[in-house]
Amino acid sequence: MNRLRRFTATMIAGMALATAIASAALAQKVVVITPYLAQPGTQFYVEGFKQAADKEGWDVNVVDTAGDVAAVISRLEDAVTQNVDAIVINVDPAQVEAGLQAAKDAGIPVVGMDSGMSKLLATNVTSNGYAMAAQTATYVADRIGGEGNVVMFVFDAFPPVQIRGVIADAIFGNYPDIKVIDRITPDVSDGGIADSRAKMEALLAANPEAGSISAVWAAWDQPALGALQAIQDAGRSDEGIVIVGIDANPQAREAIAAGGNFEASMAQDFVGIGTAAADAVARLLAGETISQPVIYVPTMLVTKANAMDK
Repeated sequence: MNRLRRFTATMIAGMALATAIASAALAQKVVVITPYLAQPGTQFYVEGFKQAADKEGWDVNVVDTAGDVAAVISRLEDAVTQNVDAIVINVDPAQVEAGLQAAKDAGIPVVGMDSGMSKLLATNVTSNGYAMAAQTATYVADRIGGEGNVVMFVFDAFPPVQIRGVIADAIFGNYPDIKVIDRITPDVSDGGIADSRAKMEALLAANPEAGSISAVWAAWDQPALGALQAIQDAGRSDEGIVIVGIDANPQAREAIAAGGNFEASMAQDFVGIGTAAADAVARLLAGETISQPVIYVPTMLVTKANAMDK
């Protein structure tokens, strides 16, 4: 009897081990590739994606090319060689088409996570950049009474940010008494704050008169924070220069809540975008075809009144 029990226990343990090994072997492999992991928003996207992926039991590998967009192509090709089950990108698809084509040829679905629309993507999960830019640019125009000099911080190399600049240009262009005196593209290799600060410092020095700059519109929060630091360091906080950003990351929320020049931002649901991207991947892995080329996740205007709301 004891021998039978020991034999049975051994068999059960062996079966459990075999099941665990089989499950590990069958875990679906997903790779997330981005050159922008230094950006807080991207970090939250990835966090949301990984949380959802853990529930699915996927084996997730996050690849950061540290600002090198061209390197994404070779990382996509690596993923194809490794025969992963799905790929998620956070980069302009037009700049990495060779890698995306390799994935398509191999039958590997690719989902954009705040990327851009492309026929080589199964879908792109993002916020509505058109709406966010229109709301923040209109906020600026209203706050300065439809007149004054505006500084814009843009980044045309990345579609979700590029379209924000296009819409803000259109809004400001509709006001004959608003003049965009500079359209700055900062270096984002370190996140964007430091270079934005340096460029804003130079612009303030070139426009020393009080009232010569009415507002700063930034396509995302890092430049807005850099501009805020430059304005504070120059002793020009009391001129009423209005600053707005997009993203409402924690540092931006704190600045807005403090009630200074940084007045508003758009809250993107970054974790929600990551979660929705994971849901799209799950649907594709289940054999579903996604008909929506873009899936939008809701946003919200953040001001001092709600900056600390959860």
